[in-house]
Amino acid sequence: MNQTNSIKTDDVTEESWTGAFAAKSEEGFGEAFADNVVLEAAALLVPVKGRSDVQTVMSTASNYYKDLRFTHEATNGPRTYVEWEATGASGVEFSGVTVLTRNEEGLIQHISISHRPLAALLEFSGEMNRRTQGKLESGHFRADD
Repeated sequence: MNQTNSIKTDDVTEESWTGAFAAKSEEGFGEAFADNVVLEAAALLVPVKGRSDVQTVMSTASNYYKDLRFTHEATNGPRTYVEWEATGASGVEFSGVTVLTRNEEGLIQHISISHRPLAALLEFSGEMNRRTQGKLESGHFRADD
C-alpha cells in the first residue's frame, strides 16, 4: 500500500468532521472549512458554495439526524472517505459516503456526499429544503411536491 494511504475500519479519526456533527453547530463545521469551500451532494440540485452557506447546510443536516454513525474511513493524499449510517427524523434509515478534500493549509475545500437509498435521499432533500427556508437561497434542495 502507498504510504499516503491509510484505512481505518474499526474507528473513524476524521475528528473535525465527526466532532462538528456531534456538536450540531455551524461554528464546529466552519472551523474546518476553507473560505471558498464547495459542497456537492446527491441531495442537492446545485452545489452550495462558501463557508457560511455550507456551514448552514451542514449544521441543519446534523440536526436532522436522529442517529448518525461513522463506520469506516480511508485517506489518500488530500482526500478522506468516510462511510456512515443514519436514521432520519422520520425514522427512515439510509447510508452513504462523504469525500472530504483538503487544501494545502489542511482546511476542507470540497465536500461530496452520497446518500442511499433513493427514497431516503428524496425525503432528506425535501426536509432540508424546508429546514433551510430563509437561511439559504432557495433552489438548492428538492421542493416538496
